[in-house]
Amino acid sequence: MAKAILITGCSSGIGAHAARALHRSGWRVFATCRAEADAARLRDAGLEGLRLDYADPDSIRAAVDEILSRSGGRLDALFNNGAWALPGPLEDVPTDGLRALFEANFFGWHDLTRQVLPAMRARGGGRIVMCSSVLGFAPAKWRGAYVASKFALEGYSDVLRLEMRDLGIHVSLIQPGPIRTDFRKNAIAQFERWIAWRNSARAAQYSDSLLDQLYRGSGESRFELPPEAIMPALRHALDARRPRARYRVTTPTRVLAQVQGLLPAPVLERLYDRV
Repeated sequence: MAKAILITGCSSGIGAHAARALHRSGWRVFATCRAEADAARLRDAGLEGLRLDYADPDSIRAAVDEILSRSGGRLDALFNNGAWALPGPLEDVPTDGLRALFEANFFGWHDLTRQVLPAMRARGGGRIVMCSSVLGFAPAKWRGAYVASKFALEGYSDVLRLEMRDLGIHVSLIQPGPIRTDFRKNAIAQFERWIAWRNSARAAQYSDSLLDQLYRGSGESRFELPPEAIMPALRHALDARRPRARYRVTTPTRVLAQVQGLLPAPVLERLYDRV
């Protein structure tokens, strides 16, 4: 019987590529999206697409119930992947915006993880893979809301790994750096929803540079990789007898992980200030 995996955030980017690649290699893939139209598009492509919105507990419950019904209660793996960013200086991020981001990037992940754990317990094991980020251990200006959610996820995953060890349920983190996705486009929509930049004490700074950084980006990075770059890490986390706690994907992630243990704090802060 094919192994079954639930993947979130499959409308595009990392989730979409992972769903198709694992499906081709023989996994039974339950690919979920926040919007029903995207889930329908996946079904048209031959995948088992379902709606699951991390910010909607009813959709999480309904998706898990449907998946376990279809699979006869079997679920071998969960790849928590969908997330969004709310760019802007932290002093300009309204508490309701931060709360909404944590609902989608953290609390929803916890809700879904708790709901699939009984099926993994019943099977005597499983794999939980969390898509974190280089920003899960390295800070970056104007990205504080997203950074906070990923730092929280890293600590959460480390504790969950310890607690699941005796059950044969392995928990791994994937830490991508720059990956070519719709992430910035989605971040712009959240910025326009939540950040009243014209009323900010930094309004002149927005006009001079911050808006340009957000809307134009910094150009193509030679370190940016396509979504399929995460697949070797994901496959190892799913298939290896001893999966790693962390998989660092892209050169910036690996370099920052190395220098964090070598450079003194003042030097690190100057480095992060230039990122």
